[in-house]
Amino acid sequence: MLAATAAALAFSLSACGSESGLKSAGPTTAAVGPVRLWPGLPAISAPPLGFGESDKERVPGVRVTHNSTRGLDPVTVVRAEVAAHPKDATGAGGLPEQTVTRLADCDRRSATQGEKRPGSRPGTRPERQPQAPASCPVLKAYHHDLTGDGRDELIVGVTLPRQRLAVRCYQAENGGLTRIMSTSDQVVAVELAGEDLILRVVSAGIPGYEYRTAWSWDARQGTMLPAQDEIVPARMYTPPAPEASGAPSPSAPQASQNPPSTPAPQSTQPPPTPRASSSAGTP
Repeated sequence: MLAATAAALAFSLSACGSESGLKSAGPTTAAVGPVRLWPGLPAISAPPLGFGESDKERVPGVRVTHNSTRGLDPVTVVRAEVAAHPKDATGAGGLPEQTVTRLADCDRRSATQGEKRPGSRPGTRPERQPQAPASCPVLKAYHHDLTGDGRDELIVGVTLPRQRLAVRCYQAENGGLTRIMSTSDQVVAVELAGEDLILRVVSAGIPGYEYRTAWSWDARQGTMLPAQDEIVPARMYTPPAPEASGAPSPSAPQASQNPPSTPAPQSTQPPPTPRASSSAGTP
């Protein structure tokens, strides 16, 4: 009996070593955890000066119905912020004087061909929406759920001097509107990936690269925070045809659930659209 068992075991071991059996993949690399350097460094007693990344503020004078940002005029929202910060040329709610002056151009609107609502019947005419001229600094607004609560937030872009772009996000709550994000920079492109808002900014000091910052909702702060910031090879970007300014958009474009991949750099020249970098909330 023992001889038979030994023979069977020898056969199974020889089978594992045969060409048709299991093969070793080689030695496994040992896992290496983080090693703390200079563990005796003292604790920080005073935090550094903030740039307003986590600032949130109620927009005075703007009321919303059913806690929905749909139907809000982005120009009205921007003007309400200017009225609340009349002396602020910078900061989360301020705008430079040149931009404030250009807000008057947003009043010259004409009815232009709009977009069809999702689910509209074939053959029906798209709704006509008021469109502001290109000189209006407030771009077309987008609606997208950034907080994961099932309700769309309002995403507003405002063009600033020196090819800068201010990006602000607003949340409807308790019958009013709260700003949950504000930043400005020389932006190459703004993208949506799931619930993240991604800003791509050309690096001023590293030709052929760009900064990519993913802003994500932080429930503890109740604001959007720059949760991921990285330097990646720049990718070719062809600006689309100019969009009409100042009119709310039915919805944001469908975004991928995965952040976009970044291919190898193809050009070191910044595109003619806004570019370069700076701190948040400073025009």
